[in-house]
Amino acid sequence: MAQTNVDPVPRAEPVRAQRATELIEAGRQFYARGWLPATSGNLSARISTDRIAITVSGTHKGDLDAEGIMVVDLDGEAVGSTARPSAETALHTALYRRDPAIGAVLHIHSLNATVLSRVFGDALPLRDYEILKAFAGVDTHATELKVPIFPNDQDIPRLARRIEEHMTASGPLHGYLIAGHGLYAWGRSVAEARRHVEALEFLFDCEMNLYRMGRI
Repeated sequence: MAQTNVDPVPRAEPVRAQRATELIEAGRQFYARGWLPATSGNLSARISTDRIAITVSGTHKGDLDAEGIMVVDLDGEAVGSTARPSAETALHTALYRRDPAIGAVLHIHSLNATVLSRVFGDALPLRDYEILKAFAGVDTHATELKVPIFPNDQDIPRLARRIEEHMTASGPLHGYLIAGHGLYAWGRSVAEARRHVEALEFLFDCEMNLYRMGRI
């Protein structure tokens, strides 16, 4: 059968609109919970095999609307827009290139994630919590999830390479922390990525309380 070349962006238009709506809702709710102060954080979702929707750099997530969402390719280059994507877009695109099943990547700057990333060394272990079952592939509380912590780095391509090397060596992850910075978490859809963010935040809150009580 003859192959027809069709620009994937127009075909993906309804998907882009739906993903944008999901990201706007996630941004507003995360901001309301104090996880995206000021204009921090960035949110993205896959709209096709080689395009993602992502928040425009500097957007306030409490006021996020369709103008705050743009499209980039998997090299992080803007598609059909003169807007500027987040400087950390490369951390999103690295995950989408790595795993075609990833449908959304959400990055927040919560207080818990920021503080705990400065308390622990290279990983935050989470074990024996019932809510661990919220993560895809986990079916018992009797497990341990190690959330890796990477040193902060303004050289984003270098940071992306460091994370890529860790993931290749360690196997599947649901998220990671950047020291003094925040949390990246992902899932097969925006809904699953949100569930992972919410579960990790609850677990971080538990760990913060144990830390205050001197239990860890």
